[in-house]
This record gives sequence, C-alpha cells and structure tokens, in this order.
Amino acid sequence: MVVSSVLAATGTGASELAAATGASTSGLVAAAVAFGCAVTILGAGMAIGWIGSRAVESIARQPEAGPRIFTTMVIAGALVEGVTFFSLLICFLVLYWLK
Repeated sequence: MVVSSVLAATGTGASELAAATGASTSGLVAAAVAFGCAVTILGAGMAIGWIGSRAVESIARQPEAGPRIFTTMVIAGALVEGVTFFSLLICFLVLYWLK
C-alpha cells in the first residue's frame, strides 16, 4: 500500500522503476499477489467458519432465538465476503498494474 502510494505520488510505474534499477519485478509481484490472495482466502474461510460454528452453538443453546441468530449470521457472512472480494480485487489490480 505504501509502495503503491509512493509510486502514484511520484508518477513512477513499475516498468520505469524496474528499468531504473535494472531488476525484474514481475516474479516478485506475482509472488506477493499470490501470497495476498492466499491470506485473503484463508482469513475469509476461517471467519465464515467461526461465524457458522458460533451461530450453531448459539442456536443449540437458545432455539427460540434461531431466526434472529440466523439473520445476523447471514449479514456477518455477507460482510466478510464483501471485504474478501474487495481484497482480491486489489490484489489483481496490483498484479495487472505492475506488469
């Protein structure tokens, strides 16, 4: 994030930076994007699993509150998915911006 804001502020793209330093950034960028995608997917999977397990546990303890708990679980899951899609979009934009 800091690197992209510095490059955007200076008007320097990755190709100009690579040409100036004599290095190739495509392999490093691809590895960083793959790591970012993996962390995003792992975090989202863990969060949704945790939300689901806690909701089932709560419904088992208090069955009459099931519909309210289910609604809250679906909303929380949707928010996690929204953040996940946004993060993946950023990863892919970085991948294609720096090529």
